[in-house]
Amino acid sequence: MTETSTTSGRKHTAGALDIRNIIGGLIGSYGVILTLMGLFGDEEGDKTGDVNANLWAGIVMLVVGAGFLIWARVRPVVVPVHVEQPADAQDSPG
Repeated sequence: MTETSTTSGRKHTAGALDIRNIIGGLIGSYGVILTLMGLFGDEEGDKTGDVNANLWAGIVMLVVGAGFLIWARVRPVVVPVHVEQPADAQDSPG
């Protein structure tokens, strides 16, 4: 007889399919692109009032993306092992 996740005490989590991981990864990747553009791209100070908008937006996006990834790691979504069907769904043929 094999051990299941309920007998071993481990809970099954959403893992990589957790939406917070996807959002954090996307925001973080855009943050890397904007940060690199802010550091190495052409500066257009006259358009932004002498503020490097790409750099600052990229840094903020890196922080927000890291926040999402840390949040997903600290408080993972636990997937239930067995989900009961409603009473009306058990009577229907299909």
